[in-house]
Amino acid sequence: MNTSTESGAPGMVPLPGGVGVSQLRVYGTTAPDGLVGGTPHLHLCCTEAYVVQAGAGTVQTLTMSGFEQTVLRPGTVVWFTPGTIHRLVNHGGLEITVLMQNSGLPEAGDAVLTFPPAVLADPQRYAAAATLPGGGAPDDVPPSDGAPSATLAAAYARRDLAVLGFERLRAAADAGDFGPLQDFHRAAARLVAPHLPRWRERFAAGALRAAQDTAAQLDALAAGRSEHLAAATVRGFAVPGEQGRHGMCGLLNTYPIR
Repeated sequence: MNTSTESGAPGMVPLPGGVGVSQLRVYGTTAPDGLVGGTPHLHLCCTEAYVVQAGAGTVQTLTMSGFEQTVLRPGTVVWFTPGTIHRLVNHGGLEITVLMQNSGLPEAGDAVLTFPPAVLADPQRYAAAATLPGGGAPDDVPPSDGAPSATLAAAYARRDLAVLGFERLRAAADAGDFGPLQDFHRAAARLVAPHLPRWRERFAAGALRAAQDTAAQLDALAAGRSEHLAAATVRGFAVPGEQGRHGMCGLLNTYPIR
């Protein structure tokens, strides 16, 4: 098996359907509302799926249908479409394999956190609140006193600010008022607009390419041709390309899929 870990290596092919994959250990510290876990956010053009590997918890979701909670335990699979605000709550040792549409775009920009409206209204203020030191890269050496690193502390502060905004959206929805949620949708769309050309490139190289390849293979088979089968190959990674990246929901082990 080819286990090259070079991103963009010659002959690199997408994962099935052009998805991305990562391993997630959900944060284990307490947010302002007393719950332990990750940062509430949504994706705008990507479906995301969780395959629970260990531990226990829930995923809280908020859509125009209202607030829901889904129990997570080993073996659970749950997925949600664009526009679903989601927040992982960790009841202990929660570890998840995450599958992401469009070659992992949710971890590469397609995400808006549920900050309060004043932060969402100012792109510079939003970027300052959402961006972690070093882009969230893994810590080289943890602090010797047991305190969280600067990056981890920033991730917790980011989470706490998003929880405050999420509580507002949930309370309004629980009262039957979905206006604040619609306002959040519009603010999120404005914030990501400058990044859409890069997202289109990622989509074209991943999910679109995978669909086009399948269409071409079906055409070939319908014509009685099988030459594409001779080009079969095996690809893989022996280990994650990066371990311990500070994500929105926890620490990530990632793979350089594209």
